[in-house]
Amino acid sequence: MAVSFHQLHIFYTVAAKSSFSAAAQALHMTQPAVTMQIQSLEDYFGTKLFHRSTKKLQLSDAGRTLIPYAKQAIDLVQQTEEAMSLFTKQLHGKLQLGASLTIGEYVIPPLLGSFISSHPEMTISMGVMNTTQIVEGIRQHQLHLGLVEAPVNDPDMITEEVMEDELFLVVPKGHPYIGRDSVALEEALACGFILREQGSGTRQVMENALKDYGHNFSSLRIVMELGSTGAVKSAVENGLGVTIMSKSAVRHECSLGLVAAIPIEGISFKRKFYAVQLKDSMLAWPAMAFLTYLRQQSIIPEALAPTD
Repeated sequence: MAVSFHQLHIFYTVAAKSSFSAAAQALHMTQPAVTMQIQSLEDYFGTKLFHRSTKKLQLSDAGRTLIPYAKQAIDLVQQTEEAMSLFTKQLHGKLQLGASLTIGEYVIPPLLGSFISSHPEMTISMGVMNTTQIVEGIRQHQLHLGLVEAPVNDPDMITEEVMEDELFLVVPKGHPYIGRDSVALEEALACGFILREQGSGTRQVMENALKDYGHNFSSLRIVMELGSTGAVKSAVENGLGVTIMSKSAVRHECSLGLVAAIPIEGISFKRKFYAVQLKDSMLAWPAMAFLTYLRQQSIIPEALAPTD
């Protein structure tokens, strides 16, 4: 009997987890079933793949030799499924996503239309939560995929850059800068700013960009700090100040003429959006199809963020 992909996947997961029980949990199998498949693989090759002891599970020389081939097999199957998912119009099942605030509320919803039209049999559940909650949801197999605004430093996760976003100066209706194609950085910095609280992803992008361009963030005139993007938008709309924000977050307000998003000369407030998945687990078909779709977007389409 030939070696199966299923056996190689189990072997690779056991090696990654250094534990039969942890691998069984990750694979949603019983520990005896995992052990049986490893024994079957060892019988086929005629050699031990692991050294078992009461303290630690270690790869044998044969096991270490098999690791890269098992990884290649897993990668090839995943790449094959991702490629073929483009042609699969009737994907059934439920896609469970977790997304950070800006992505979940303003970026992903407008992108879902064309994706759902291509996969009408699929249902999508998306929770808007912080990065810690997203990672834990993926770890507990409650989420298939996460979408966040910064790389995740977790050995159990794979973080992949999938989209790029850019922040602009957002001013209210009637502001002196309305109608201009761009604003000089010095002009922008002279305004009174309404910002998210310290630690928010959007504010961090702004702070980092100013620092990179030799400007001291502490010199900004901050008139208000608010705890949500919606509150910041409302304050700007009511003429209480200006802000730096993604066009995708104010596309509706821009279309109504309530605010305008204007580029700032001499500086770029760009950021990346990332997809997060469990390192040693195969993505479900719906998640593979959606991840492939996101990779094709590259940047947030301009249609999602109309100017004034």
